[in-house]
Amino acid sequence: MFYFAFRLVVLVPLLRWLFRPCVEGAGRVPEAGAVILAGNHQSFTDQFLLGVTLRRRLTFLAKQEYFTAPGLTGRATAAFFRALGQIPVDRSGKDAAQSALDTALQVLDGGGVLGVFPEGTRSHDGRLYKGKVGVAAMALRSGAPVVPVAMIGTFEAQPKGRRLPRRVPITLRFGEPLDFSRYAGMENERLVLRAVTDEIMYAVQKLSEQEYVDVYAAEARTAWEAGAAAA
Repeated sequence: MFYFAFRLVVLVPLLRWLFRPCVEGAGRVPEAGAVILAGNHQSFTDQFLLGVTLRRRLTFLAKQEYFTAPGLTGRATAAFFRALGQIPVDRSGKDAAQSALDTALQVLDGGGVLGVFPEGTRSHDGRLYKGKVGVAAMALRSGAPVVPVAMIGTFEAQPKGRRLPRRVPITLRFGEPLDFSRYAGMENERLVLRAVTDEIMYAVQKLSEQEYVDVYAAEARTAWEAGAAAA
């Protein structure tokens, strides 16, 4: 109830006024049944922009830090994300994230829409980075189609570290659903998971037209920060 009320009263008017997003291909998202939306991740506002473009409820995997920050602000942030149905993910390792991924599969088993940023974190420079295989595991285990989506302009609007967004043109571009049923029963095959993930990221790159870097985003950012500190 809170999700749809907050979306209608606050998010939709605010984000449409601020960004005036142009939406392309939203009809490619199935109107019913389980589906995974896999997108690029350039800004804190990405998940909210996706939420206001769809009529269906959208559930995201959100980093655990949004739920564990101390103080009144931290508690308010945690309550906000929980009210929107977001799922906390411990990104410290595969085993730590398993319970969150199981919860995500429950969303799909219930016929819901799950949003995923396969890069795992926001891009620090606007380029598209290597996807993590969790999105492939969820697709193969659930049998849900994957709809690639590209958010264009959100990096310019609010890159990582910028508190308030700029008012710039934003485009959300949805691609054709990807069917991975040919890999049914192979969700434990590492090479298959890598191939499925790469296919998803290729589709996202075609939509976004970003430069692709075959390195994980977190590793690239760490290397960039180390180089900046040494300069």
